[in-house]
Amino acid sequence: MTQYDPLFSQVRIGALTLKNRFAMAPMGPLGLGDAQGGFNQRGIDYYTARARGGVGLIFTGVTFVDNEIEEHGMPNCPNSTYNPVQFVRTSREMTERIHAYNTKIFLQMSGGFGRVTIPTNLGEFPPVAPSPIPHRWLDKTCRELTTEEIHTLVRRFGEGAWNAKRAGFDGVQIHAVHEGYLIDQFAISLFNHRTDEYGGSLENRLRFAREIVEEIKARCGQDFPVVLRYSPKSFIKALREGALPGEEFEEKGRDLEEGVAAAKLLASYGYDALDVDVGSYDAWWWSHPPMYQAKGLYMPYAKLVREAVEVPVLCAGRMDDPERALSALSDGVCDIISLGRPLLADPEYVNKLRTGRTACIRPCISCQEGCMGRIQEYSMINCAVNPQTGRERATAYNPVLRPKRVLVAGGGPAGMEAARVLAERGHRPELFERTGCLGGNLLAAGAPPFKEDELALARWYENELRRLEVPIHLNATVDTELATSGFNAVVIATGSTAKTFSLGEGAPVCTAAHILTGQAPCGNRAVVVGGGLVGCETALWLAQRGKTVAIVEALDRLMGGQASSESRMMLNGRVFYRDGRVTEDWCLNDIVISRCGALQVIKLNIFVNGQFLKEYSADGVIITTPTGSTGYNLSAGGPIAKPSARLIIMTPICPHTLSSRSIILSPEDVIEIEIPQGREGRRQQVTANFDGAHELSMSTGDRIRIVESEKTTEILSVNKISFLEVLHRKMRETE
Repeated sequence: MTQYDPLFSQVRIGALTLKNRFAMAPMGPLGLGDAQGGFNQRGIDYYTARARGGVGLIFTGVTFVDNEIEEHGMPNCPNSTYNPVQFVRTSREMTERIHAYNTKIFLQMSGGFGRVTIPTNLGEFPPVAPSPIPHRWLDKTCRELTTEEIHTLVRRFGEGAWNAKRAGFDGVQIHAVHEGYLIDQFAISLFNHRTDEYGGSLENRLRFAREIVEEIKARCGQDFPVVLRYSPKSFIKALREGALPGEEFEEKGRDLEEGVAAAKLLASYGYDALDVDVGSYDAWWWSHPPMYQAKGLYMPYAKLVREAVEVPVLCAGRMDDPERALSALSDGVCDIISLGRPLLADPEYVNKLRTGRTACIRPCISCQEGCMGRIQEYSMINCAVNPQTGRERATAYNPVLRPKRVLVAGGGPAGMEAARVLAERGHRPELFERTGCLGGNLLAAGAPPFKEDELALARWYENELRRLEVPIHLNATVDTELATSGFNAVVIATGSTAKTFSLGEGAPVCTAAHILTGQAPCGNRAVVVGGGLVGCETALWLAQRGKTVAIVEALDRLMGGQASSESRMMLNGRVFYRDGRVTEDWCLNDIVISRCGALQVIKLNIFVNGQFLKEYSADGVIITTPTGSTGYNLSAGGPIAKPSARLIIMTPICPHTLSSRSIILSPEDVIEIEIPQGREGRRQQVTANFDGAHELSMSTGDRIRIVESEKTTEILSVNKISFLEVLHRKMRETE
């Protein structure tokens, strides 16, 4: 007997009995289907691994029942009606392997995406919807479905479910009156403007969902379970605009009153269970909660639904904490716990919990990089903390025949993972870490409360290395003598070093890691230079600690190209609208940073496209420019009155190619410009030997020689000068 025994009690969905209260939540199966609509070997291995891990029920990711009314590129997601013979053949192999572990599996079936099709994953085809409404992503208006097309989709749901039953699936899940997909668009009046039997009243808007379950029951039998993925609340403020946690707004999608009423109707139509979440594509951070969302965020909504219906309710949404899962059952929140990303991170989660090995469960860090991020960028599901996800066969830890003694230099995540995998396969690794603890950048990254799982991951690695009896040497230095003292191989996993610059003797300069880990203090006002993921997360963390923060970004948007869509959208919203103190951002081409001699202070003059915007005083400047951004035009000016800054915080900077640059010279500087051939003139020399600053414009290809204190530095090409190099050379104390 253990405290978690209730999680391993049986439960029924319709006539079907499940061995425990855990289900694998449906997640997009991109990369897991073949060109004929079946499951490929990767897909079979992927789902079988989760069955082997002990889960009671598996929901596949989305599969389609149609490829004509709403076309999708093939190969893509499986399709139960595209080539029924191929679908049944490949699925039968998978379901038999899954049933060997006494796990049940349901096929998730979709009527289509409607206004939320994702061209980069599904192909760009003419979108359809209940009514002529704007597409979520594209500058297009969706075509209205005809009544006959709706009837065709209903029939194909029946055909697809029949094929699923033949293939050994134990039931199906309908995708969905949830997240704003096609069937949900019919159910929400914001999207459904029809005047026929599929529009108007709530009952009419749910008619599509009702006809689907009736058709499946007619084809497959009343005892064939049909579950519905269901969102009782949309969190839509307006088209393409979602609400944030705690925000007061007028719901334009489905509100909770209608959500509870709809749940009662759907259960009465014959659905055997409701799988509850909230959100929509217009508020994507609810449907796919990143680390900035609270854990267990769907629980209040699942409880409302469970109190209103007589069928089982499933609840997902960052439910990986066993204590939270246990309380959800005991408090009447739900009947079944759905785990999505936690089973990507650790397929053995359920078995480890059942056998009391909770410390061995690899945590999901809710980063969205390997799952949603990989799906968006590469159309292939994966996991940032478990590289084997979706590649179980190709990356299996096969035992080695000739074990080697391996030195691993570096105790960060890369070094710990290398040592762990080497030991799992039978090698004899030894890990050497320069500092007094393991974890590396995970320790700084896990400082904000919303990133606590980064620290949990560090603890998991430590536990695994102890379990595998890997020798760990802390406060150790690796040199040639050590590396050649009987090791067969050396793995270098020492990571990177944050690049900093000097502001003169005694000027306080530190890295972001020092601030996040409490090794350096921070004042009450801060400027973050660089609006990438690190910059925005640091700004959010400082704001949550009561600091007043402003972000300066050279691009025309924050987090350009960084983070998955839902993480980027929610973090952007939280930075500027929810946490109150981060209220300003400047997207700019010119920044002038000035210092005031003996006081060792910094004040920013903000320029946008060469025009002065404002002066900003701060107690701290955090520089976090992302890789690939356009160059900042930074320079040092003369003394500025009323200085107030006390600290500069830096995170690593990468060089940037510049299209133009303004350099502000100090009185004793000499700048020599060499203009390439083809332009008027060859050289221009300016000696700033006057009282004040002198501004000189330069273009890509120009070369400069900086002369300071009668010492000439090397010649640098403008298009290769990183903004750190300019700061290092030009930000010096002036009297």
